Amino acid sequence: MKTRVISSIIAIPILLFFIITGGLPLQIAIIILSLIGMFELYRAVSGKIKTVHILGFLLEILYGFYMINNGIELKYVKAVLCIFTVLMLFVLVVKHRSNNINDASISLFGFFYLGVIFSLIAYIREESILFIWLPFIFAFASDTGAYFVGVSFGKHKLTPELSPKKSVEGAIGGVVTTAILSGLYGYACSKFYDLEFKYVIIFMIFGVLGSILAQFGDLAASSIKRYVGIKDYGKILPGHGGVLDRFDSVLFTLPVVYVMLLLI
Repeated sequence: MKTRVISSIIAIPILLFFIITGGLPLQIAIIILSLIGMFELYRAVSGKIKTVHILGFLLEILYGFYMINNGIELKYVKAVLCIFTVLMLFVLVVKHRSNNINDASISLFGFFYLGVIFSLIAYIREESILFIWLPFIFAFASDTGAYFVGVSFGKHKLTPELSPKKSVEGAIGGVVTTAILSGLYGYACSKFYDLEFKYVIIFMIFGVLGSILAQFGDLAASSIKRYVGIKDYGKILPGHGGVLDRFDSVLFTLPVVYVMLLLI
């Protein structure tokens, strides 16, 4: 626990710096974060980094370049995706002894799961400095609430085959905690940033949805770890594990906030 707390004390100011700064530094940080997460996923599922995975990394770098220079037309992005898909199949022929369809599939999946979803941080930050904190509030409030309520009152196992320590009571506690903190954040925004008071209710509603999805995100990452037989994806964050271990919930809350912005 001590190591976990120290890591958080170091990591949180870094996270705050890049999000508050925004722009190019944030976009570069997102690309690096995505590449690390993809590396962890590829290594976990395939056992090691293979030739076809290199194409996944290159695709993320090109996508990151598009994200930074978003004047490129969407039709060219589609063309690049098609080309890389064909190239991955080409690798399966040339390197058929060491690369298989599972390796190619996880290469594309890792790009969309990490590269594309993580990029939503930049899009949300560009639209609103107030809304960019919501994915993290949803994820971390849900995780914290679920932990303390689960430890104190947890009796009924939620999904023992995926995560033995999670309980139904903890899951409910996570949802309630997130709804309350999201509402408080909305109230603070209405007071200090002239945001309409109706957003208190909107934030609470999306907080409930965000908490549910955050918990699914955690379980989804756990299901992959169970399948490949590992405890953590990496060790880059002492006490937390890898990028995927720490941001698995955030990866599910980012689309919620992005859709929220599109709707309102």
